[in-house]
Amino acid sequence: MGLYDFSAKLNNGTDQSFSAYKGKVLLIVNTASECGFTPQYKGLQELYAKYHDRGLEVLGFPCDQFGHQEPGSDAEIQSFCELNYGVTFPIFSKIEVNGTSAHPLYKFLKDEKGGLLGDALKWNFTKFLINKQGDVVERFAPVTKPEKITADIERELAK
Repeated sequence: MGLYDFSAKLNNGTDQSFSAYKGKVLLIVNTASECGFTPQYKGLQELYAKYHDRGLEVLGFPCDQFGHQEPGSDAEIQSFCELNYGVTFPIFSKIEVNGTSAHPLYKFLKDEKGGLLGDALKWNFTKFLINKQGDVVERFAPVTKPEKITADIERELAK
């Protein structure tokens, strides 16, 4: 099973097939509204604005598994992202990224690119970079700011 076999629910309730992202470079991020890393939304939006026309998609997946830092409803999360950070990239419905109830997409991502201390995500704003063929090429820690991965994104867009 590959990336393009998955689908996930957008926060407006619409099912989104990942086959729609074939040929795009993806940055998939688990997000939270009340985290110390939440200001990274600004950097993610800047990457999206700068590279979207060249084929980058940033996909946000809210998750409440880390310190209960994403308590809101899907509508509240979307409103927060738009009002505070001007987010225009897709935000999906809240999911789990670890454990037995983890979304199948995140099970796949972790299988493809494990972490330094095991596959489980350690915190919000872990980032996965996917190439145009749907392969997971890099996993970035929560502390890695979006602007620090510009070169990696440019490399994948140029391929």
